[in-house]
Amino acid sequence: MDFKDTLYMLPGIIIGFSLHEYAHAQVATWLGDNTPKYQGRLTTNPFVHIDIIGFLMMIIAGFGWAKPVEINPNNFKNKRRDDLLVSIAGPLMNLAIAFGFLILMKILSNVHESILNETTYEIIMDLLDNAVWMNVVIFVFNLLPIPPLDGFHIFSDIIGLRDKAIYDSIYSKGRFLLLALVITNVFDKIIGPPIRLIYNFLAGLFF
Repeated sequence: MDFKDTLYMLPGIIIGFSLHEYAHAQVATWLGDNTPKYQGRLTTNPFVHIDIIGFLMMIIAGFGWAKPVEINPNNFKNKRRDDLLVSIAGPLMNLAIAFGFLILMKILSNVHESILNETTYEIIMDLLDNAVWMNVVIFVFNLLPIPPLDGFHIFSDIIGLRDKAIYDSIYSKGRFLLLALVITNVFDKIIGPPIRLIYNFLAGLFF
């Protein structure tokens, strides 16, 4: 990946990570847990949410992470349901971001001749297209049912695994499994097809 490609990726990653974590924080607050608010996470400020190592990994390896939002499920009225809603809020935010950027691309494609020269138009469209792709990547990646990803929290809440003794054991080994998938190149084979499928489906709605 050259320097230009990296630059084109940055806006999508920054926006995707920041709004993903903000979504977790906002939904948790709506559902009665003010922990994210007390910890200063109820904001869209990227500097609050970006983890520098996770950010660099996203650029270098195509996967990464932001600073996870901490919550206290004991503050929820319905712990299992509300934790699921908080967990799924982040990935859904990334899907919404991808959809929103595609809307901008469609609007721009219809009016660009009257407001932009061709070079500027192509640069902006590349930036928007990369933002769509990166947010689809973040969406799919976080839905993997592997700790500590959102998908594992969602899966655990659906089947009631959080209350089982085996939960902590699985959670503690999740990071090693995630790392093994990346090192062995199995990772891309798992998430690559659904990423391309979702990206092509969304793009096909507009172009």
